[in-house]
Amino acid sequence: MKTIKSLKWRYACKKFDATKKLSNKKINRLKKAFNLTATSFGLQPIKMLVINDKKVKEALLEHAYYQKQITDCSQLLVLCIEDTIDSKTIDTYFDLEKETRGTSEEIIGKFRKNLKDSFINKTIEEKQQEAIYQAYIALGNLMTVCAVEKIDSCPMEGFNPQKFDKILKLKDLKLKSILLLPVGYRAEDDFMSKLEKVRKPLQEIVIEM
Repeated sequence: MKTIKSLKWRYACKKFDATKKLSNKKINRLKKAFNLTATSFGLQPIKMLVINDKKVKEALLEHAYYQKQITDCSQLLVLCIEDTIDSKTIDTYFDLEKETRGTSEEIIGKFRKNLKDSFINKTIEEKQQEAIYQAYIALGNLMTVCAVEKIDSCPMEGFNPQKFDKILKLKDLKLKSILLLPVGYRAEDDFMSKLEKVRKPLQEIVIEM
């Protein structure tokens, strides 16, 4: 019930209290939650930027259509995908598995080869689209963790990725910005925090078979 209560408490925060900052402990929990997010085949073709610098956030504001959550939040999380997902990505994962679990190549070699073979015939766009799906999974995971930790957040697609990529020099990091998640604490006068959630009845949205 604690989880459900937390999810009922959560809403898309429209106005953050710019004077309140998340502790390093809270931010580290979000970092760990991001890293623990499930991804397809465990490849983790995603990365997260944690933006603390007020000047950087102000430079991004215009390209998020002047949504003040960008500047008033404690930290701005930018979820990104790697622009190149190839055999090296796959090898990095399986080499890490061998190091972490002590798994032999004899056991994972066939799976490694099959995965590489399946990637060969995919276009760059197809591989990047698959990575974008992983970014959305990470977003959902982070929002749930935020709710449990009593951290306010606001999932955002409304921004200009090309402008963000340029300002944040993401091309140099071989990344592309996909989603934003400002985090922090709600302002007392954010009227949205007092509104009841609007949700369909369970029997209309859940089908049992």
